[in-house]
Amino acid sequence: MSVVESRSPQNPADVVARVTTPGAAGVAAAVDAARAAQPGWARANAAERSAALAGAAEAVAAAAGELAALVVREVGKPITEAKGEVGRAVAILRYYAQQVYDPVGAVHEPSGAGLAYTRRRPHGVAGLITPWNFPLAIPLWKAAPALAFGNAVILKPAPQATACALRLAELLGLPEGLFQIVPGDAEEGQALVDAADVVSFTGSAAVGRGVSVSAAGRGVPVQAEMGGQNAAIVLDDANIEAAAAQIAAAAFGYAGQKCTATKRVITVGNAAEVREALTAAVAKLGVGDPADPGTAVGPLIEESARDRVISATEGARVLAGGEALARDGWYAAPTLVDGAPADHLLAREEVFGPICLVQDAASVDEAVALANGVRYGLVSAVYTGDLDRALDVSSRLDTGLVKVNNPTSGVDFYLPFGGVKDSSHGPREQGKAAQEFYTSTHTVALGPSGR
Repeated sequence: MSVVESRSPQNPADVVARVTTPGAAGVAAAVDAARAAQPGWARANAAERSAALAGAAEAVAAAAGELAALVVREVGKPITEAKGEVGRAVAILRYYAQQVYDPVGAVHEPSGAGLAYTRRRPHGVAGLITPWNFPLAIPLWKAAPALAFGNAVILKPAPQATACALRLAELLGLPEGLFQIVPGDAEEGQALVDAADVVSFTGSAAVGRGVSVSAAGRGVPVQAEMGGQNAAIVLDDANIEAAAAQIAAAAFGYAGQKCTATKRVITVGNAAEVREALTAAVAKLGVGDPADPGTAVGPLIEESARDRVISATEGARVLAGGEALARDGWYAAPTLVDGAPADHLLAREEVFGPICLVQDAASVDEAVALANGVRYGLVSAVYTGDLDRALDVSSRLDTGLVKVNNPTSGVDFYLPFGGVKDSSHGPREQGKAAQEFYTSTHTVALGPSGR
C-alpha cells in the first residue's frame, strides 16, 4: 500500500488530504462488498431509489457552502464556479431521482399466443474513474444514473480530488457498500477496470485508450471521455466584442482546466479586430485567489501543469500573458498567442491550462478544415449573425457538441455528452442516454402454461 496526497494549488503547503491507498486487494474487497449490496438495491422499487437519491440531493444542498469551500481549497476552482458546481451536483441528483420512473422496456405483439416484452436490468457494479477538475459534478453525472437504474458504484477519483470524493460519499447517505470510494492512482484504477461490470472514465486520451482496451477485452461496457482541442470560429459578420468576451471566459476561466475549454480561435476575414477584442477581454479577467469572488483565473493544479503552459509559447508570438506569476501557488497568466506553425503543439494537442492560439483562415471552408484538422473532436463553436451560415458551418464541424454564439465550455446535464475521434470512446453519457449505458436489455417471451 502507498499514500496519495492532495495539496491546495494556491497554497501547496496546505495538505488537504493524505490517505493510504487500498491497492488492488482493497479494490477487490470493495467490489465484493458492492456485489453484496447491489441485488437488494436493484430489487428496491422506483419510489425507494428515488427517495434515496432525492435525500442525497438535499444533503448535498445543505452542505453547499462547505462543499464549495472544499472545491476551492482542493482544486483551486474560483468560488463562483465552485458554487455553480455544487448547484449542478444537486440538480443532477434530483434529475436522476425522477429518471427512475422512466419506462424500462416495451410490450410487443407476440408471434403466437402469450406476451412479448423487453425490460432493462442493471449491469451490477459500476466502476467510475474521474478527474480532479470537476470533483463533484463528474462523479455524480456518472454515479447518479448508475444508482438510479439499480447498480452499485465504486468511484476512483483523481488523487488531487481525494478530499472532495470522500466528503461526497459521506453526504450521500446511501446503504452500506452501495457507493464506495477507492482512493489511489494507477494501480487502483486498473484493478477497478479489471473487476467492474461496467466502466466509465473521464481523463486523458492516453489513459482512456488503455481503460477502453482493458474493459473491452473483458467484454464489459465502457465509455471513455477524454481530451479536446476545441476551436471557436469567428466569422466576419459576428458580434466580435460579445464573441471575444465569451471566448476569453471559455479559454481562461478556471485557468483553462476544462476539457471543453476553447484552445483555438479561428478568424475569417477579421483577424486584426478579433485579436484586439480578445486581448482586451483577457485583460479584464480577474486573476488571483480562487476564494475571491472577483477571480476568474486561479492557479493550475500543479507545478508541472503551469510549466507546460509557459513552455508551450515557444515558437509562437505572445499577444498576452506568457509568464508564470510571482505569487504562492501554481499560477500562469492567461496567455494568448498566434503565429504558430501548423505542426506546433498548440495547433495539434491539448495543453490543459490558460493558453489559447489564434489562427487565421482565408475562407469558411479553410476555417472548417482547420477546426477539424486535429485528432480530437469534443466541442466547437461558431460565431455569426447569419442563421444560414450558422447551420451550414455547424453541420460540417466534426465534434460531438457544436455551439453557435455560445462558448465551448459548459455542458447541460440533461443532454447527451460526448465527442468523436480521440475525444471519446463508447456511448454518450448524461441525460436519457445514461439509462442505455448503465443497463442491458432483456427480452421476455411469455407463453401460456397449457393448463
